Amino acid sequence: MAIHRRKSTIWLTAAAAAMAVVAGGAAVVAISSSDGSALADGADKSLFVDITKVKPNVKKPRQQNNATTGTFTVNCGRNENNHFNPDNFIAQPGVRNGAEHLHDYVGNLSTNADSNNQSLQAAGTTCKNGDKSAYFWPVVRIIDEEEAAEGEEGGEQAPPKKDDKAQQDKDKAVKNQAQLQCPDVASLLPEDVPEGAQAEIDKELENIEKVTEEAEKKVAGTKAQDRDNVIVGPTREKRAAILNRMMLAFSRQGQQAPDLNPAAACAVKDAAQGEKGLDNGNENSDNAQAEGTEDKQNQNNGEENANNELEGNEGEIQRPAVVDLTFRGSPVGKVTAMPKFLRVLYGDAKAGQNGPKNAKASWTCTGFEDKVLMDKYPICPQGSDVKRVHDFPSCWDGKNIDSANHRDHIVFPDANGKCKQGFKAVPQLRISLTYKIPLDVQQDGRYLVDSFPEEEHNPLTDHDDFANVMSQKIMNRLVNCVNSGKKCRE
Repeated sequence: MAIHRRKSTIWLTAAAAAMAVVAGGAAVVAISSSDGSALADGADKSLFVDITKVKPNVKKPRQQNNATTGTFTVNCGRNENNHFNPDNFIAQPGVRNGAEHLHDYVGNLSTNADSNNQSLQAAGTTCKNGDKSAYFWPVVRIIDEEEAAEGEEGGEQAPPKKDDKAQQDKDKAVKNQAQLQCPDVASLLPEDVPEGAQAEIDKELENIEKVTEEAEKKVAGTKAQDRDNVIVGPTREKRAAILNRMMLAFSRQGQQAPDLNPAAACAVKDAAQGEKGLDNGNENSDNAQAEGTEDKQNQNNGEENANNELEGNEGEIQRPAVVDLTFRGSPVGKVTAMPKFLRVLYGDAKAGQNGPKNAKASWTCTGFEDKVLMDKYPICPQGSDVKRVHDFPSCWDGKNIDSANHRDHIVFPDANGKCKQGFKAVPQLRISLTYKIPLDVQQDGRYLVDSFPEEEHNPLTDHDDFANVMSQKIMNRLVNCVNSGKKCRE
């Protein structure tokens, strides 16, 4: 079967033309064609670079004696179920097509513009170990004006998928319900759980989840005036009893017990309050729109069609050949648990407009990961594949699950791997995506990352999003694996 794509005419903006960002020796410069004519079918070919001609630029912080060297890898598939949409519930909650480019999703099955903590918790997952976290990034496409044979070597094409109206309606209904909010427990545990207490701690973390889920189910059917007596009070008492047993488990091992009592309290919030201001169990941070993003009144009316094409983002979607989700330790010490529902961003989808401050060099080829990361599209040598490497920030403020710009609550460590004062190290998520892009497509400059239309497929706009919806038990297992130096895969 032959497939023909209509030409996508793209103009490079003056702002992009003026920007030159140097990251690790590779400069990104957006320029127009010499005669002023429209550039067709994606990015300028000057944005494609032979990686073998780029000097090594990857620098790693020196490992201290107390570095945590363990890793925890989660198998969540490669988006085989074709979960796509142009939404971003972290940066633009409630805005359909808020991203104006298509995202690949693995993990949580319900993720869309209307997702919130409650809907994410209630959904299924593609992760084999039951991790309900949301992992999502812009898709990569191949633009081809001519016929492309079905099944051509290299780019495995993702089939089209229409939006699921029933799922949208379900998510909106969940979003409009009152929500039970309870403090995180795993992030209050010490970095070292005594080996003799580990089994009991895991069991009690599982009990915490069960008690909380049972209470959540009662919210919708309980009158507002009765919630304190029917839900909040009993839940607080049950959680307090579990937390006391956990503290005793530490004491029996001769270790000072952490104060887990603050995690006993829960509250029911009306839908009008939503998740605005959610910190790690309290209300005092602002979940406003990210700086530089469009507001809700300025929505693009474009919607993806049956072929998952968007204005300015067209072509055959390339499913990654490999999706690697790995959490790593810190080069300077132990890590503590991430709080449940923590939101984390990598890169900047609007680097052309916002500048390079939050942008990251993400592009490389297999076999070059430890040597070269570029802010241009790589042309890889024969036998090597195109790869994106996304290392997320890993210094948490110890309190908030989100912030006004979705960045201030969790930041990157310094060049030596240390977190700034007042911040603590949490497991660092690295998402690696490998693509079988045919060599001639690379050389022709015909593979592109989806972007906001005005960003012209600039490779510097590569980005990634993560929302932690792991159970307390999985997160505790992750931390123990990383801190003990093990290599765990689930």
